[in-house]
Amino acid sequence: MTIPEGTSAEAFNQYVPGRLIAASNGWKNLVVRIYSEPRVEESVIYPAVAEPRIVRILSGAAVVEERELGGSWLKSRVEVGDFFLTASQSAYEVRWRAIGPDPLSTMHLYLGLPVINRASEEEFQNDPGATRVRDVSGFKDNFLSALLEGLHKEVSSRRRGSSLFVEGIAQSLAGHLVRTYVDETTHEYKGGLPGFRLRKVRDLMIAHLADGFSLIRLAREAGMSEFHFSRAFKRTTGLTPSEYFIHLRLEKARRLLRETNRSAIEIGLDVGYTSPSHFARIFHREVGISPSEYRRLT
Repeated sequence: MTIPEGTSAEAFNQYVPGRLIAASNGWKNLVVRIYSEPRVEESVIYPAVAEPRIVRILSGAAVVEERELGGSWLKSRVEVGDFFLTASQSAYEVRWRAIGPDPLSTMHLYLGLPVINRASEEEFQNDPGATRVRDVSGFKDNFLSALLEGLHKEVSSRRRGSSLFVEGIAQSLAGHLVRTYVDETTHEYKGGLPGFRLRKVRDLMIAHLADGFSLIRLAREAGMSEFHFSRAFKRTTGLTPSEYFIHLRLEKARRLLRETNRSAIEIGLDVGYTSPSHFARIFHREVGISPSEYRRLT
């Protein structure tokens, strides 16, 4: 099956590998589905959906790995009560493996854009298009759990569901997401990192150039999961976080080669390379000449 870059909440069901157990019917601003998931899934590509998508683990535990198409896998361990929140504008790949004997089941919820936009406009007093819900993986949220538990009971019953009850839950969900998981940004955000967050991450990289690269530390500084941070960072800068880190290291190394008489070995140590040969190899790969040649030319 050809996977499109994007689809609708209503059509998303055809891309989910799990067996559909229950689903909402005609609810305004909410689409809710319950799935029994396979214990092992080697690869599933999820297209982007305009509406914020929440996945809650209802039973079981699993190691879940995510990546942008062709990128590096980033891992989360999840259990009952954990959530994934996704508002991505591009398709991404997921795989997982269940842990323990309990069956793996999930609840998928899509919250309509009209109710999200109303909540955003009320909260920020601005153009609702200037805010976006950020992506988060494998997190806990007690308030969100309480709201989804009510929806779980409603969608699992034989009743059609009270429109008043469902509308109230949708409004509460929208208000909570906007207050807790929205980045107030510009229209140009488009899924990347807002400027203030990129500056914080860059400053942290510079402060730790001599240390080993740590994706976990950078993602925590950005307040995002490793997977979603990596994707947003590349969309903003055109480089992966590790590529950008190497760029900053070599930027400092070039400056020290130009402005000081310190040896290439000392400079390599100063920017975090304990092996002179490793420093020389990385420098030549990125700059095109050796550190000593660079110094002579400058």
